[in-house]
Formats: sequence, structure tokens, C-alpha cells
Amino acid sequence: MKNIIPGIITLCFVLFSTAAYSQVAEVESPDGKLQLSVDIESGNPVYSVTYNGQTMLEDSPLGLTTNEGDFTTGMSFTESSTGNVEKAYTQAKIKQSFIRYRANSLKCTFSNADKKQISVLFQVSNNDIAFRYELPMWGDTKAIVVKSEATGFRFPDKTKSFLSYMMRPMEGFARTSPSYESGYQANVSMYENQSPEGYVFPGLFRINDNGWVLLSETGVRSLYCASHLSSFKDGVYTVEYPNPGQNNSFGSTGAQIGLPGVTPWRTITVGGTLKPIVETTIPWDVVEPLYEPSQDYQYGRSTWSWIIWQDNSMNYADQVKYINLAAAMDYEYILIDAWWDTNIGYEKMEELIRYAEDKGVGVFLWYNSNGSANDAFQTPLNKMNTSIARKKEMKWLKKMGVKGLKVDFLGGDKQETMRLYENILSDANDHGLMVNFHGATLPRGWERMYPNFVGAEAVLASEMLVFVQDVREKEAFYASLHPFMRNTVGSMEFGGVILNKYLNKGNKEGQKRLTTDIFQLATGILFQNPIQFFALTPNNLTDLPEFEVEFMRNIPTTWDETRFIDGFPGKYSVLARRNGNKWYIAGINAEKEVKKLDLKLPMLAGQEVSFYNDKKDGSPSMATVTIPENGEFSVNIQPNGGFILKQQ
Repeated sequence: MKNIIPGIITLCFVLFSTAAYSQVAEVESPDGKLQLSVDIESGNPVYSVTYNGQTMLEDSPLGLTTNEGDFTTGMSFTESSTGNVEKAYTQAKIKQSFIRYRANSLKCTFSNADKKQISVLFQVSNNDIAFRYELPMWGDTKAIVVKSEATGFRFPDKTKSFLSYMMRPMEGFARTSPSYESGYQANVSMYENQSPEGYVFPGLFRINDNGWVLLSETGVRSLYCASHLSSFKDGVYTVEYPNPGQNNSFGSTGAQIGLPGVTPWRTITVGGTLKPIVETTIPWDVVEPLYEPSQDYQYGRSTWSWIIWQDNSMNYADQVKYINLAAAMDYEYILIDAWWDTNIGYEKMEELIRYAEDKGVGVFLWYNSNGSANDAFQTPLNKMNTSIARKKEMKWLKKMGVKGLKVDFLGGDKQETMRLYENILSDANDHGLMVNFHGATLPRGWERMYPNFVGAEAVLASEMLVFVQDVREKEAFYASLHPFMRNTVGSMEFGGVILNKYLNKGNKEGQKRLTTDIFQLATGILFQNPIQFFALTPNNLTDLPEFEVEFMRNIPTTWDETRFIDGFPGKYSVLARRNGNKWYIAGINAEKEVKKLDLKLPMLAGQEVSFYNDKKDGSPSMATVTIPENGEFSVNIQPNGGFILKQQ
């Protein structure tokens, strides 16, 4: 009897443990390295992730709360099914032009206490996980509001984070925040991530010495709100919906969807090194185009007076100078910024557009998105925020031969604002217009979803270099983060390559640039956007070395392939990009000491290349060098400097 009782106790404990915690299903990547497990823990659905046998995410919560039921607790497993996904597609606007996607899928269905079901669909490819919630009809219920998500990410202890703050709503210039233009916490303990508003996507995490994880979302459109990461609470980051104060407190903070319906995809990119982080295409792999392009949109380079010459340049004479600059540089476009309707006027603008056309230069025009969401006052105003006004304006733009729009001041992630983004894009496509967004949210798969979308800012970009000394001092630091974070999940319209010594029209004193010329040229390769609004000025044609002018005259903006070469976020970054048959290798150094790198460049092995680098005093140089047959090449990068290898 004495031996039987302990056995009964042990058996009861095992049965209790099994009931409290049971594994539901597993799925792994095609190469078997990335594994995801789904479990039920005391009625709470959770998932975990390993890579090469190392834990990358511990048990992390799943679930939604809706106005028709709670799907976060008291859940039971119903069924699961597996499958595979294969597709190939082309995309000219991202880091790679041809993509082949292969993934294994797992669909887990759960029931809540009211017997209502919800499913989670996981797609696991090599180095990437994408998952979303799928909601069926519940009886006669065909419309619901999703109030919040329990979706979370629980990393192993001692994980280090690289995150950018979510801005507080209705603050900053003309109460236009949030606009994804904040600084970063880089390589810090998760316990320091206590921002009250949380952090924007994407978020990057270093899992001890075991690898890296990048979190983001994709597939957000008019049918849902965009989301972000919470601060670090109780050992986990969760998906948070927009602050109710966004959009001047108008519009729901959740999502109104019809049933059956789906959420956007949450994405997790995992790697033992930073290579999968930089090279991922998951934001576009799991989405599809929403409409056909109305024409064959052409991408390229643009001049832009406002960034250096500012508001005073918004006059006819100065815009002629920038059209002439675009023509001299063989650029495809000019961007004419705010106040053109007031300072130049519609009648003279028609004349200016014809002048640009005669020079072979297409025109982008700036518009304020606002009518009632914030206090932004620059004009044209009240042209993009309503369907009637928007279509009338776009009819005129099409008649004049304008090629595209830059739409500004879209502060917020509510579903109400996502509808405005989609409406502007859809109407613009009907009129043959490309659209770039400024003062905007992160693009979430939009390059593939919207054929006429040509980029968004959503970063602490070039204008802040002009306005803020602290940003100038941290320019190299921020630039070394973008290839691993912001720019790896979406096109980034930075508006850079500033070659004036001072960031103003006089170029003699004032806001001094603290990075080298070669650093600036390198960012033209490191930063990816299908149309680049470069910060060149007319004086650059004569005050720069000819090799710099020629480099900028021939710089591409679309890429067929992107490869990670070397780097560490916040310290230095080296990427290789291919346009056609020509490779460009670009790197920058954000550290205070000279960085010596021994690079492996098999794509350039045995070839003669143009080598752009900084001298010890920071002045630019260009030479022709031959890469050894083994593809190994050593380079010294000066502090706040850069280098480029360009295939001849």
C-alpha cells in the first residue's frame, strides 16, 4: 500500500499537467531548421519557435478579443491541418526582382467557451514565419469589431532589442504625429523597453549568441487597422492597436471586419546571422496585388528643391533651375513641394509642367492629405481627403501629364486612416498617377498590393537632418540601422544623398553636414526606394568632383538582387545590390574609429571595379582596383564615412 499511493499521486500529477499543458501541432520550414509548435496552456493558446534547435521565442500568447466573444482564454483545441505553399512572382519595386516562395502551412482551429471557432494559419518558410487569424461566420453574425489582440512575443531572457518609439498622438508639428519619425533604442535590454506608447514595426532582437529575430506585419489595407509592439510587460511584447487619440480621437481603435474575415499577417524572420534579416521578402510573399496597374509605371531619380532650399524655393524661377538640374543629371523626375498652388498657381504650373516635359523631366506634385485630422496648413489642402475633391484634382493632374503625387501628413494607424491611404492609391491608379507618402505609416506589403505605390517615408529622414542638430550628430548611427530594420520590410523614401557641405541654399555656414561625401553616396545604394528624391542642388554640378557627379548621374533605384555582406546594427553596414548585370557594394561606418573590414565578394572576384572611398581627412577619392580571384577585399572605412565598389 505504501508503494501504491506515491504512484497514484504521480499519475494524477501527470494527468493534471497534461490537461493544463498539451501540445497541439507542429510545423517546420522546408529545410527543417525553423520549427514552430502550438500548444494549449491552461486554456490559453500559445506558440513557440526554435531555429537550429535553439529557442528563439518561448511560449507566446495567441488570440483576439471581439465584440462577439473572447478568444484569448478558456480555449480548447478543435482540429489542425497541414499543407504547403509555392509561388513565384516578379516585383520591380523591392530589394529583389524575382522571388520564389516555398512554405509549409499549419492551420489550427480553436473554440471558446461559447463554442465559437477561430483559426490561426501559420506559413513557415526557410527563415520566415507569417501567421494570421481567420474568423468564420458564427451563426447569423456577419460583422464584428476586433477590439484587441493577445498576440505576443516572449523572447529568452537576456535578449537585446533594437526598437523605434511609437510617437504620442496629436503632438509635434501641427499635431501631425504619429508619423514613424522617432529615434531608436539599440542593443539594449528588453527591460529598458518601457515607452508608454510602445514601439513601431519592425522590431529587431538579438537572441544572445543564437541569432536574430525581426518582427513586423504585412497585408494591412482598408479592412483593418495597423498595429505596433507594446512596451515590455510581464516578459512579453504584445500586438497593440492604435492609440484612441490618433486622428484627433476620431474613428475606432480596433478593426471592423465582415465574416468570414482575416487579420493582417504577423511576420517573424529568424536567422543565425543577419543575412536572413536583410534579405527577407516575407512582407511581399504572403500578399497579392489588389488591382491591375493602369499603365506601365516608370521608376527612377528625382530632384527636389525643398529639402535644402526650403519654402523660399517654391517659386517658378527656382523650379526651372531644378528642372534644369534634373535634365543635366539625366533624371526622370522633379518633385515640386508644398505651396506650389499658392506661390506658382495652377495656370503657371501648367506652363512649368510643359517646360519640364520639353526637357524630358516628369513632374511629381506635393499634396496635404489633411482636411480635418490635424492642423497641417500647407497647401494644396482639402484636395485628397474626400472622394469628390480628389477625383476632380486627379482629373486635372492626368490632363496636365503629371506623373505622381507626394501626399503628406497622414498621422495615425487607425482603420479610418488605412482607408484614406487605399482610396488615394486606388483613385490615383485610375488616373495613371504614382503615389509616395510622407509623414506616414510603415508600408506593409504595399509595393506588391498597390501597383502605383512608390514608397513612404516612415523614418527619421533627411528633413530632420536639416532641422535638428542631434539628428545630424546621429546620422551615421541611424543610417547603419535602416538596412536591418526599417528598409528591410519596405521601401524607404529618405530624400537623401546631401552633397552640400552646409544644409542650406547658401552652403557656407549654418547646419554643417557631419558625414563624408562618400558616406552620402553610399546611402544612395544602401537605402532602397523605387523613386529616389535626391537632395542634390544646382551648385553641386560645379562644386563637386566630377566622379561624384557621374556616380549620381548613373545611380540606379531598382534592384534585381540584394545580399548582406557584413555589419552590426548601429555600428556599420555593408550590402551588395545588383541592377541588371552590375553589382554595387556599399558600406558606412557609424563608429568613432576607422573600421577595417575583410570582405568576401565572390560576385566581383577577379574583376576590375571603381572604388570610392574617403581619405584620412574625409575628402573623397576614386580609383580603379582589381578584386583578387578569391573575391576577398580589405577596406578601411573612416568614422562617419563610407565606401562603394562599383562593377565596371
